[in-house]
Amino acid sequence: MPLAMNRDVFITCAVTGSGGTQDKSDQVPRSPEQIANSAIDAAKAGAAVVHCHVRNPDTGAPSRDLGFYREVTDRIRSADVDCVLNLTAGMGGDLVLGNTESPLPVNSAATDMVGATERLAHVAQCLPEICTLDCGTMNFAEADYVMVNTPGMLREMAKQIQSLGVRAEIEAFDTGHLWFAKKLVEEGLIDAPVLVQLCMGIPWGAPDDMNTLMAMVNNVPSDWTFSAFSIGRNEMPYVAASVLNGGNVRVGLEDNLYLDRGVLASNAQLVERAANIITNLGANVIGPEEVRAKLKLTKRAAV
Repeated sequence: MPLAMNRDVFITCAVTGSGGTQDKSDQVPRSPEQIANSAIDAAKAGAAVVHCHVRNPDTGAPSRDLGFYREVTDRIRSADVDCVLNLTAGMGGDLVLGNTESPLPVNSAATDMVGATERLAHVAQCLPEICTLDCGTMNFAEADYVMVNTPGMLREMAKQIQSLGVRAEIEAFDTGHLWFAKKLVEEGLIDAPVLVQLCMGIPWGAPDDMNTLMAMVNNVPSDWTFSAFSIGRNEMPYVAASVLNGGNVRVGLEDNLYLDRGVLASNAQLVERAANIITNLGANVIGPEEVRAKLKLTKRAAV
């Protein structure tokens, strides 16, 4: 198979995520101001796209609070550096069952299951250029937690995202997710140009070995734009792997907390290291305006 290196690469920074990392590093931003400032610093370091979740400022727990999203997006849009805004739409599909002998009733304190409109309420209010669409149900590392995204839910969410004029970023955690994403495109529920993020190494989705990455890449249609990442210590090797396979890259504290063994990173430092890898490979790091032109995105001003 010939090398199909991407020569014009954009970097996405996944700023904070919704995992339980808030107490593992003092670099993980919690408040809307901290999240926005970290995203702005990442943009100054070379990230064309910033991918944002929000958290409860007091506890660091993941949140779907509309006010937090509004503050984050307005702060980023008012900054003195430009970037493409990408908000998660993965919240609201969290199912936590009871124990293995009594799975029902579900763990109501940990379960967060809401309808499509509520899952997208912050997207409708903030109108980011991109929002994510997790294209399948998946077991995560936790014993009884399931990320639930049924075909019916995904069709409705894709329809609403499209009607808002927002670009869906397909999140694919396994090859079957790409299969269903192709169906959404075929049904006219996701417009071209199609954007997909290959999410590798997350238990229990696609492992991040090179054979599996190639299987994922080979299932991405040639006219789609893709990015790929892995978590933990394989975050930076995956920068090179994705570029060499024709893709773009994602780094950030959602996926990895460390710059080196035992050295906690900031988002800006992770972006800087990714940019160095890209340029050392002989590729260019492109900015937000080039990304908007490539993906036909609509930039909006702060309220």
